[in-house]
Amino acid sequence: MKITKKDFEQMQKKYDQEIRRGKPARGPQRDVDNQTNWIFFDRETIEEVLSKADQDPKKGGIKFYFTEYTEEVARKLYPENPEDYIGRLGFVMSPCNSASENVDEEEEEYYNRGDFCPPKCE
Repeated sequence: MKITKKDFEQMQKKYDQEIRRGKPARGPQRDVDNQTNWIFFDRETIEEVLSKADQDPKKGGIKFYFTEYTEEVARKLYPENPEDYIGRLGFVMSPCNSASENVDEEEEEYYNRGDFCPPKCE
């Protein structure tokens, strides 16, 4: 699932302020002390991201970002159970043409919404 740049930036900022700094993530009612162990993305999503990168296998690839779900993004992407995601580690992908260059900075696309363990495997 594609997400907006604004949502990505919110999540990345929250990750940088909390998890990356070694602080417990904040949930709506408690700190998140049992973070996600893994995130699954289906092959279709991965192939879609790769299709937007350079077809040269030495140049085209995927850039991965660690983020943290904000309340606003969790409510938008998981309206049925946002409390399970607020404060959880996120993993966002974006196509790129080298380790330091995205496909097009102006048209950068972000993909998210893999399956998380926890909460899905609990």
